[in-house]
This record gives sequence, C-alpha cells and structure tokens, in this order.
Amino acid sequence: MSTPHDPPATGDPETTGAAAPPRPRQRLVSGAAIAGLAVSLVAGILTSPPTLWGLLPIVLYAALALLGMDITVATAVAVVSALLVLAPTPIVAAEMFGSSLGEMVTMIGLIIMLGAAAGEVLRATGVADAIVHAVLRIVGHDSRVRTILGVMLACLALVAALGTLAGALAIAAPILLPVVARLGFTRSATAAMMFIGGCAGLAIAPFAGSNVAIMSAAEVGYLQYLLYGAGPLAVLSIVLGLLVVPWVQRRTEGTGDDYTDADVVAPEAAPGGARRRRATVAFTVTLLAAVGYAIVTAAGTSFPLLALPVLAVVTGLAGGLRLADVARHVMRGASTQVPMFLLFWLLAVFFLAVDELKPFDVVLAAFSDELGAMSPLLFVAVIALLGWVGVPGATAAQVVLIDEVFGGLSATIGVGVNAWVIVLLFASKIDTYGPFPNANMLGAMGLARSSNLRNLLIVGWILLLAASVMYAAILVFEV
Repeated sequence: MSTPHDPPATGDPETTGAAAPPRPRQRLVSGAAIAGLAVSLVAGILTSPPTLWGLLPIVLYAALALLGMDITVATAVAVVSALLVLAPTPIVAAEMFGSSLGEMVTMIGLIIMLGAAAGEVLRATGVADAIVHAVLRIVGHDSRVRTILGVMLACLALVAALGTLAGALAIAAPILLPVVARLGFTRSATAAMMFIGGCAGLAIAPFAGSNVAIMSAAEVGYLQYLLYGAGPLAVLSIVLGLLVVPWVQRRTEGTGDDYTDADVVAPEAAPGGARRRRATVAFTVTLLAAVGYAIVTAAGTSFPLLALPVLAVVTGLAGGLRLADVARHVMRGASTQVPMFLLFWLLAVFFLAVDELKPFDVVLAAFSDELGAMSPLLFVAVIALLGWVGVPGATAAQVVLIDEVFGGLSATIGVGVNAWVIVLLFASKIDTYGPFPNANMLGAMGLARSSNLRNLLIVGWILLLAASVMYAAILVFEV
C-alpha cells in the first residue's frame, strides 16, 4: 500500500482515498457497511470487553477499503463500528475523541499538514526549482548516462525535500523534459527515470508522514530507519535505474515515442535569482542541521513538529518573503492536508476504542502457544505480503494500522525492530512498484507526457522483484 503524497484534489496516492467505485460496487460497499454496523450493534449488546468481537471493526475497515470505499469514509464507519461494539456512554465517547487529539497517530496527521506547508514555501521561493538545477549541474547532463543519473537524483532530492512525489515531480518535470528531449530520450525512458528517482526519494524523505509513522511504530531514529529500511531500497533503485532506463530507451527508440520540438523549449527562468539562492542555502543548511540534530540527540518523532515550521519560516524569510506572506503560504499548504489530519484523528479514536475492546488479549490468551511456536521469519513475511496486497490509499495510515494490529504480536514472537522497520516499509511502499498500475506510476507517466503504461509496469516489476529478494535476504539475518 504505497506510499506519491498530496491532497486528494491532486490525485496524490499517499493522501488520496481510492477512486469512487462504479454504481453496482457502491451498492455492495454501502450494503457491507450497513451490515457491518448492524452486527456491531448486536455484538455490543451481547458482549463486553475483553472480546474477540473487537476484531470486527478491523475486519470491516479492511473489507470496506479493499472494496473501494473512500479511505476517510471507511475509517469513519470503522470508528462507528468500534463504538457500537464497545457501547460507551456519550460522555466516555466524547472523552475518547478529546484524548485522541494527544495521541501519536493524530500527531502524524499534523506532521503531514506541516510537511505540505513547508513544501508550499519551497515552491513559492523557487527552492524546489533550484534543487533540480543544482543536481543536474553537479552530476552533469552532457551524456546519456550522466543525464539518467542526474534526472533520477534530481527527482530523489526534490521528493525527499518536499516529502511528496506527485508535487515534487510536477515541479521538476518542466525543467527536466527539455534536457532529456535534447539528448533524444523517449517519453517512456523519461517516465522511468522520474518514477525510479521519485520513489527512492519518497522512501528516504526524513519528514514524510509515512516514514515518520514507520520510525514511530518501530521506535527507531532516522539513521536506523535509513540503514535497514529506506537506504537499501534507494540505493538499489538508483543502481537498477542505470541499467533499466537504457533498456527502456533501446526498447522505445524509433517507435514514435520521442518528444516534439515544443517539449524541448526550456521554461522561463524563475524570478528573484539572488533571493532564490539565499533561500536554497538557508533551506539546505537548516534541513541538514535538523536531520543531524535528530540523529545525534535521538530526537523523537515529535521533532518534525518543530523542524518543519522552522524550515518554512527560515526558507521563506531568506527568500525575501514577509512573515505575513510566509504565514499565508504555510496556511495554503497546510490546508491541502486537512482531510489527512481528520483521517488520522479518526484513526486515533478507532485505535483507542479497539484497545478498550482488548481483542488481542483474547487472541494471545487462546493462541499463545501456537504464536510462540511460529517462525518469526514466516510471521514477518505474512505481514509484509498482507500489507502489499492490502488497503490502497494513505500509506502513513496503513503503517499505523499494521503496527497497531500486529505490532504487539511481532514483539511477542521476537521480531526485532530492524526487521519490523523492513516489514512496515515493504508493506506500505512496495505496491508502488506493482504488480498493478497505481497513481504514482500514472503521475510519473503523465508528467513525462508518456502514454505507454506497459513499459513503466515492466520497470516497476523489475524493481519489485529485486527489492523483494533484497529485503528477504536482509530479513534472514535480522529475524
């Protein structure tokens, strides 16, 4: 269940619910929701915690999401289901909504809002453009191999800085397309470069909501997350990209997949060059200082609550914006993620209610011997695959859900934190590479002006297979 990342209106997968299902399926989804709530009501009347019926809201939630219900609506239905089974008084239910505002899950939703706010300031000050130009200048683009590496690294750097794939690629595309078109790259090869680099950047983005969720769930710092989870995936992606993109280029060259003269026209230079340079330097220094401080001090996952606003203000002021303008851009960016914040608030309420129902206490009491005998490697493989084929949509929410449901069991079985990082990362991000088309693929294709989904699917499958083998090998030693 992967994790590109923008508001629903932009079509960004990390923050977007599933597309509206066709009418017959809508009726099926609505019927399933009503039936699930009815059963929850009966269960609430007939049982009391601890009860195995506490699993019902979780199963209902997964079923509705898999059937295509909007992820926020599915979460709301799951909350109602959990409250019906728990049957709290109105005062207790209201207290759960109030106390959930202070939960870690809700905090992740707030971090996603702040990340979007900082990204909007980077866009307004031209820092995002400057990052792309700087990477291309450093790596060079006077040969095809250098250009492939430069485009992938530019996309990686921009996505890692902004924490959003679709938004970052949308900024980078107008700069990159004239460069690749001049060297004769096809649209399919360009889409592959942008997709591979962007996905690698999303994996290592220090303040992306899904990554913060993984670090929070596994209780590890950014360095450990990078070392065992995202770093190997990013390196593998770039190395494989240097082999796969030339293959795609040979496969599509001379097939009419070339860019036209209009695509070669470079975009107008962004205004305010000196201010943009100052803002870029200020952003880079502040970001490195924040990440370095977080690593050295083992700062908790709440650190982005301070780091992201500081990044936005420092970058905005260095870019010549007035404080009021910075605030305006921050509000504009944050407002795009309000649905995500509400989603995570609902998730926090949902988990509080499920905790009160204590279904896993019943499971552990009934199957403790069997669970203790289960191979940790088999357990993590099942959970990783479950996440891979599971609920599409909000990846950070997916991480939280998997950890809440299976985190306790994994600790009981003896799965270490490094292995758990890999499981959460694989379960939440690997479906970005396949086996089915997804919004990240389509976004990269569209921005590269390509229409050949088959080629990008093959690229994704190659990366998916290689990443699966790599993580399986790592888990053999870590579990």
